[in-house]
Amino acid sequence: MLFDSFNRRIKDLRVSVTDRCNFRCFYCDPDPAPCGSIDPKLLTFEEIHSLCEVFVSLGIEKIRLTGGEPMVRKDLDLLVGQLAGLKRLGLQELAMITNGSNFANKAAQFRSCGLDRVTFSLDSLKPDIFRSITGSDKLSHVLESIEAARSAGYPNIRVNAVIVRGRNDDEIVDLAQFARRNNLAVRFIEFMPLDSRRTWDRKNMVTATEIRETINSAFPIILKNASRRGETAWTYRFADGSGGEIGLIAPVTNAFCGECSRIRLTADGQIKTCLFSTKEYDLRSLLRKGGSRTEVANLIRFAVARKIAGHTIGSPTFEYSSRSMSSIGG
Repeated sequence: MLFDSFNRRIKDLRVSVTDRCNFRCFYCDPDPAPCGSIDPKLLTFEEIHSLCEVFVSLGIEKIRLTGGEPMVRKDLDLLVGQLAGLKRLGLQELAMITNGSNFANKAAQFRSCGLDRVTFSLDSLKPDIFRSITGSDKLSHVLESIEAARSAGYPNIRVNAVIVRGRNDDEIVDLAQFARRNNLAVRFIEFMPLDSRRTWDRKNMVTATEIRETINSAFPIILKNASRRGETAWTYRFADGSGGEIGLIAPVTNAFCGECSRIRLTADGQIKTCLFSTKEYDLRSLLRKGGSRTEVANLIRFAVARKIAGHTIGSPTFEYSSRSMSSIGG
């Protein structure tokens, strides 16, 4: 098993398969989706599988595929099938987070390939607001993808919404109603300083406490988990027994760093031990120079041992991450 110097067990791996996206969300602002050949800096599927096999041998139990937008990577179902094979070695869950713009027609295929769970990004239910946040008119595609995931039999479908003051904070209750009506887990996320333009301002952040109070005033909610136990969200059920779940992720005001179990592999093969880390560890170069399985495992252990205690958002010592969210992998 992997433990860092703070005795946190590292068991969750986020794997970015691309740093490109077909949306232009202002809080992320990634490079545009590619046309033509794959950037040679990106890991191949074979390299991703090889590295993930080592991670799983070291005790990783969950792998989540991210981006950018993972669906812009051609033939992603092949990678899903390869990684699903790691369940025989101890992998317990293979998941994906997607903007949902192109997931609907692949939902059943990914499920049959071994994808266990899917999370969708959905910051607004209003077409004009959705467009202003994402730079895309594909709200209907996202909603169709959520329904397709339900039809394909994915359990515990989640929806992530980043709440930004003056943008979509008037939709908090609407999104909670969306959770109730569709029996989904909607997770509200505090706005974080991970945009590529570094224009984040704390005054635009709606705190998790404010979000909880807004929802509770419309639909009373009851806390489900007394401890997060390594999970990112505080979860709530509706007091009237209706379906759906509310999650509150408060990386700024109530960070889960003390229980963090995560490590990240970027699309170009770097280990990042925290979203806000300025230090990276180069697995791609080691792998492409012919590094052995033992050398790869040792570099992973080396990186994990240097995982920081937590981010310092709001303090005078805070430094922006060396990359924006799209390049790190969510």
